[in-house]
Amino acid sequence: MTDAPFSPFETHLDRERALRVLQDALAGADDGELFMERSRAETLVFDDGRLRTASYDAEQGFGLRAVRGEVTGYAHSTEIDENALKKAAQTVRLAVGDGGASLALPPSANITPLYAPIDPAEGISFATRVAVLREIDAFARGLDPRVVQVSASISTSVQEIAILRPEGGLATDIRPMARVNVSVIVESNSRREAGTAGGGGRIALDGLIAPEHWQAQVHEALRIALVNLRSVPAPAGVMDVVLGPGWPGILLHEAVGHGLEGDFNRKGHSAFAGLMGQRVASPGVTVLDDGTIPDRRGSISVDDEGNAPARNVLIEDGILVGYMQDRQNARLMGVEPTGNGRRESYAHAPMPRMTNTFMLAGQDDPGAILADLKDGIYAVGFGGGQVDITNGKFVFSCTEAYRVRNGQIGDPVRGATLIGDGATALQQIRAIGNDLALDPGIGNCGKSGQWVPVGVGMPSLMIGGLTVGGSSS
Repeated sequence: MTDAPFSPFETHLDRERALRVLQDALAGADDGELFMERSRAETLVFDDGRLRTASYDAEQGFGLRAVRGEVTGYAHSTEIDENALKKAAQTVRLAVGDGGASLALPPSANITPLYAPIDPAEGISFATRVAVLREIDAFARGLDPRVVQVSASISTSVQEIAILRPEGGLATDIRPMARVNVSVIVESNSRREAGTAGGGGRIALDGLIAPEHWQAQVHEALRIALVNLRSVPAPAGVMDVVLGPGWPGILLHEAVGHGLEGDFNRKGHSAFAGLMGQRVASPGVTVLDDGTIPDRRGSISVDDEGNAPARNVLIEDGILVGYMQDRQNARLMGVEPTGNGRRESYAHAPMPRMTNTFMLAGQDDPGAILADLKDGIYAVGFGGGQVDITNGKFVFSCTEAYRVRNGQIGDPVRGATLIGDGATALQQIRAIGNDLALDPGIGNCGKSGQWVPVGVGMPSLMIGGLTVGGSSS
């Protein structure tokens, strides 16, 4: 725990008095905490040659949680004062009742900051940001006469939190986030196609709005749009697929990662439930969730229960060795928490969530992997997808993909979707590239109505026998 004031922001809540209320609320409970937050976020969107959106949101509040067995009592308020806290304590006490439970051991005190405690937009005026967006628009339109529409956005946020534990421990964190996104639409012969690029992380905004950064994003968005402009209808059928490195790891995140979260496995809802210690993937497949990578979008210096994040191995050389755990599910499963207790805000109770989830590199040359693809799809960009956690079945749409025959990359294809299930796909991995890459910092993850920032990554992969949905016409 950090030795810091009760809160990084001004309140009328005394730490010692709050601790007494918290301890009374948790009498007879297994666990719980007081989570306090102040956050602010700003987004500017420049679209079709003008500033379309300029939004600023600020909120603060607390969430009080008491846990007993599988029961959770949770109350929250936007008013941070002793009266509101006492009312919340009464509510959570009703949920967990009286009992003789003893409190779980507190989190480790070893917390290492992973990012600077800054407001990422500090010192960068509104006018400066609008001017950068205007430059992005003009630059993109000047690159190619086929550009007919440009949309660019700059987003920043900072979340300040304080977590008070019933044993008196206190953890605080200041979490910055910045992101720049560019979308380009091109038109030729009455056909329009789009391309998008962007990125960011828990960093200051100034590096993202430097010309060398955003110009690279514009070039990439335009490249993708022009690739799609010459695409042909995707084939349909069962075929081998090569996935590119980096952002395609979103497939791993959705099809496999959610199935390795502790709550789904404790309740038997996951396709991986009951398989600990068994082979669930091809040899050479090692999957990690790592919340300790400095400045990454999915990283957290402390999770939302006061635990330090960790570099957690989930699958090692094809064998299932671990799940991602919050404190409640870890206790019920008889294991240690893994620093994956996360929540969207003070208004939400924590649950097991991913941070940065990726597959480690293998030994194969990416060029050789493509050369071995006789008839299939090379997918390097993904859009939306759907996953059923209970069986791991997924459907993902490709935003950039190519037809490959006899190891040669052919025409780009449009309308390609990848269909399969995570457990089977892991077993059908035939080659793992030596080119591990993480995504550029664009991921968000939804679960049970809560959204948190995440990271993904993977090396190039060949997966055999995926169903490709498309059109042969």
